[in-house]
Amino acid sequence: MQLGSVTTPFGRRPMTLAHVRRQVALADIKPGKTADKWKILRDASASMSMLGIQSNSLAVLDALLSFHPETELREGANLIVFPSNIQLALRAHGMAGATLRRHLAVLVDAGLIARKDSANGKRYARKGSSGTIETAFGFDLSPLLARAEELAISAQQVVADRVALKAARENLTICRRDTRKLISAALAESADGDWLAIEAMYITLVEKFPASPTLETVTYLLDKMRRLQEEVLKRLTFNEKSGNLSSNDGHIEQHIQNSHTNYPTEFEPSARADLAPKSSNVPLHTKPMKNFPLGLVLRACPAILDYGPGGDIGNWRDLMSAAVVVRSVLGVSPAAYQDACMAMGQENAAVAMAAILERASLIKSAGGYLRDLTRRAERGEFSLGPMVMALLRYGGDGDKRLG
Repeated sequence: MQLGSVTTPFGRRPMTLAHVRRQVALADIKPGKTADKWKILRDASASMSMLGIQSNSLAVLDALLSFHPETELREGANLIVFPSNIQLALRAHGMAGATLRRHLAVLVDAGLIARKDSANGKRYARKGSSGTIETAFGFDLSPLLARAEELAISAQQVVADRVALKAARENLTICRRDTRKLISAALAESADGDWLAIEAMYITLVEKFPASPTLETVTYLLDKMRRLQEEVLKRLTFNEKSGNLSSNDGHIEQHIQNSHTNYPTEFEPSARADLAPKSSNVPLHTKPMKNFPLGLVLRACPAILDYGPGGDIGNWRDLMSAAVVVRSVLGVSPAAYQDACMAMGQENAAVAMAAILERASLIKSAGGYLRDLTRRAERGEFSLGPMVMALLRYGGDGDKRLG
């Protein structure tokens, strides 16, 4: 290498060994190499996260490239641009001076440009007798030419990772939905096994989902969810082979006959006790709560449709089954939901869960909210009418959410 191939920055700007290595690497550019400067900029934009730069840094890089008169960057040509900060700021959409200097330093540290400072730190070019530039001081664009292939590969990798992340998230969503509904089916039909413990494992796993997941995180969670799904299927298959699932039909039929309503109870095994009134210091209201038409409820609370059998709700039994799933998703305990059914009736409790789901973003604790409604219903101070009609009125027949 030639000693003149390495320059140090003017003034108080520090010189690092990384800067030295990048300048030395410029001597290894293949003779005659060319690259489209705008393609390099697009590749750098796609690789922004890998390079550790922001959009404002790319805007400054775009402005620097605009001062190079040719579209291509060529080895052996003058690749140093020397605009003043005022000119550069204008082409960078009026960026403030301090911000401009900060992002220039970011581009240097990222190895996308290099400084070639003059003795006094000014940027200028000196022309020879022929009128061509012999010496220039400013920002060297050679690192972009040297890293053209690297940036192209990085851009392709970012695109591939984005596609893989989208596919992994879709697979995780499907696996999560399938696992949730299998567990709900086992709970609703009282399949043999500790399904509440499995449900707790599912909820614990779901709580680990980050707001902005990476490909590694989604892949890890997908593997865990698939293992849980396989375990659920194994237990259900074992129950079916042993005849335990078919024997549940008689149990459910007997429960229906003993029920005080026209619909089967949709509680989990731990909460499928007789629905006899429990002792309480607050007397239950004697006047039953009014039932609303199912169609009206579904227009007011459309979000619960996603939790119905097969993604649809065609009758009250489907709504009560969906309410059990929603209860689990929102973290409402089986005991709290059972108390709500005793105070309101099973259909009305399911409607209450649908309404809570519709307003989930506004409610800090779904379980505490349901218990409050239950206590008010026991005192005869609560009616579903205003809640349902408010959701219907402000939700625009389900197209919007209650604000």
